[in-house]
Amino acid sequence: MVSSWGGYVFLINLIPLHVLALMVTGRFSHRIYVAYSTLYVLGTLLSMQISFVGFQPVQSSEHMAALGVFGLCQLHAFVDYVRSKLPKEHFELLFRTVVVATATVTLGVGGVLTILGKISPWTGRFYSLLDPSYAKNNIPIIASVSEHQPTSWSSFYFDLQLLVFMFPVGLYFCFNKLTDANIFIILYGITSIYFAGVMVRLMLVLAPVMCILAGIGVSAMLTTHSKQVDATPPDKKGKRHEGNYFMRAEVAQGFVAMMCIFLTSYTMHCTWVTSEAYSSPSIVLSARAHDGSRIIFDDFREAYYWLRHNTPEDAKVMSWWDYGYQITAMANRTILVDNNTWNNTHISRVGQAMASPEDRAYEIMRELDVNYVLVIFGGLSGYSSDDINKFLWMVRIGGSTDRGRHIKEQDYYTPSGEFSVDREGSPVLLNCLMYNGCATTASAPSTPKQASPQAMTG
Repeated sequence: MVSSWGGYVFLINLIPLHVLALMVTGRFSHRIYVAYSTLYVLGTLLSMQISFVGFQPVQSSEHMAALGVFGLCQLHAFVDYVRSKLPKEHFELLFRTVVVATATVTLGVGGVLTILGKISPWTGRFYSLLDPSYAKNNIPIIASVSEHQPTSWSSFYFDLQLLVFMFPVGLYFCFNKLTDANIFIILYGITSIYFAGVMVRLMLVLAPVMCILAGIGVSAMLTTHSKQVDATPPDKKGKRHEGNYFMRAEVAQGFVAMMCIFLTSYTMHCTWVTSEAYSSPSIVLSARAHDGSRIIFDDFREAYYWLRHNTPEDAKVMSWWDYGYQITAMANRTILVDNNTWNNTHISRVGQAMASPEDRAYEIMRELDVNYVLVIFGGLSGYSSDDINKFLWMVRIGGSTDRGRHIKEQDYYTPSGEFSVDREGSPVLLNCLMYNGCATTASAPSTPKQASPQAMTG
């Protein structure tokens, strides 16, 4: 997981949180000590073999919780060993001394390493999870990513349906029977549902525990009611309660039937969502016409195909970062920025070029050694995710660095405070590179083939 997705940071903090909870509740055992120590040591060593991870597991703040709990495990094991060897009075004195000394050394070393830059601070994405308004106020590049937006209530139901209602039921049964495993599931469920609410991409983290907790809830409820389906009085003494047993069986049968309907509906819903929402590639788009027929928008692929066959192999293409990976893979051309948005300064420079007048943008592009500019325009078909729709994010990101301080978002609004892209728009907007590129595409002769998201290169 470390090699494929940065979301592994969630797990590498969830597992130490579970171990810490076991310590606090008095459930920590030698079995947990061996399991966590082995996991941390081997996991850290193996993850450090990945080139782009390197020494992050021992140098970044996101991994310090795992390291701290690993140290607590060693201290806990040492204390248990000493307790078995020393009298109670000597042990208490030694324990206080060791705790004070360890805390002092840990805080001192950690503070010095942080000041020297050996331990990197939390990243903007991590701060955004703890403070949802942080990215919007401080790092626009993070807030601009659609995956980093808060999750709407409709998205929870759309993706999870029945699981939303069975999640608290599963939590109840886990709390009702606390074990080490159930404590982990509880922590996993509570933390993941919070983080998924802050950032929509973390629905991927929430989905597994939703299935687990919903499964626990459904299983427990079906087990309870299934026992009542064939319930009969055990002997003659129970005949006076025969009516109650009959009602129990009827209620149980109705509940089981209702759950079967819900589960069938859930299966059908998941199949439909998978086919309609999660089975289309982002390069080839589809829509429904008025008569119900499917319309395929293939312009992204055609634009990349054009770049691949009509530009020199060493050409550099400037576009917004959304298309970076696709241009690299399908057009086989060098790009300036891509979906790995770690270089905020470089992306800001591209945003400055897009938001500047053509003469100023030309200077920036010469500085960046740009040969071609790719702009996506969807005005002819109503495609809402084109570059005009994203333009204000380019302005915000372009003005977020020192070299782009002259770019002010309010300059791109009309005097009445509207973001208008017609002839009533702000003069600054109407003269910028991005708008002129889209206007050039919009003024091109319209044919049935062109009535779809357009790509402008030049």
